Amino acid sequence: MGEIMSDSFTKGGFDLGIVTTNGDQMLGFYRDVVGLEFEATINMEALGIAAMHRVWANESLLKIVVPTKDVPAGPKGGMMGASGMRYFTLSVPNVQTALDACADAGAPIIWDRREVRPGVVVGMVEDPDGNWVEFIGK
Repeated sequence: MGEIMSDSFTKGGFDLGIVTTNGDQMLGFYRDVVGLEFEATINMEALGIAAMHRVWANESLLKIVVPTKDVPAGPKGGMMGASGMRYFTLSVPNVQTALDACADAGAPIIWDRREVRPGVVVGMVEDPDGNWVEFIGK
C-alpha cells in the first residue's frame, strides 16, 4: 500500500467540517467574532446538507454543516470530554486580542492567555456549540 507524502498534498491548509443544528449562530461566531473570511453558503440536500457555510483561515477551510435532519449532539466536556477531534488551533498575531473579541461576544473563555513554553502563548475559547478553539501566538 502506498504512503501519502506531505509533498503530494495540493493545498497548504486543511478542511474541517463542524456539524451543527445551530448554523446561523455558528456562522456569526466564526465569521464576525473570530474573523474567518466568508466564501459562500451552499445547499447539498442530495448529501443530507441543508446548508454548508464555508469560511476561510488563509488556506484552511472551515465547513459549518447544517444537516437536513436532526442529529444527536456530540459529547460535551471539551478537550478531555471524549476521544476524537476535540479542538482546533488558529495562529493569531495577538492571543489576548482574540480572547477579548470572543469574550465581548459572550463566548466562554476556557483558558485565559498563558505561556505554555518560552515564547509560545495560547488561549482557548468555546464556540456556540461547545467546540473548543485554541488561539496561539504572542
